[in-house]
Amino acid sequence: MIQFPYLDIIIRSVAVYFFMTIALRIFGKKELSQLNTADIILILLISNSVQNAMVGPDTSLTGGLVAALVLFIINFVIKKLTRKYKVIGDLILDKPEVLIHDGKLDFKALSKLDISDEELKEAMREHGIEFFKNVKLAMLEIDGTISIISEDEKKLKQTHFKRKHNRKNIQNF
Repeated sequence: MIQFPYLDIIIRSVAVYFFMTIALRIFGKKELSQLNTADIILILLISNSVQNAMVGPDTSLTGGLVAALVLFIINFVIKKLTRKYKVIGDLILDKPEVLIHDGKLDFKALSKLDISDEELKEAMREHGIEFFKNVKLAMLEIDGTISIISEDEKKLKQTHFKRKHNRKNIQNF
């Protein structure tokens, strides 16, 4: 019986990919585009710790390239599936969250997302808005940006407020 020598690496790489996808989904990293020092260290340590789980005893260049290729292929397939099937997209991808609607803050969402009043005020200032009552809609987008639509349509402008990873409590609303 002929055995494919890299089947073990392929299976291990698939398992690690899905583990990491589920772990990131559970731990809610909405702002991966804005990594702080601790996040970068965590990613480096995770990549080092799962490397052996993917390639096992095969530390050859070919083994590493096979593992990397498998990860690229899985990522490509997952992206195609999330676009084609809403159910898969809902399981894997985060959704935008309403933070303010018609001047009223959603304290539950703000607390769940750990968004401080200072972060929200900073985003509003970047959009040229001074008071919460002047916000028609504020959303935390899936890429970590806070988009804001003001009541005054003449003041509409596009900015890209990137949320900083912040553990401050929501206060002073």
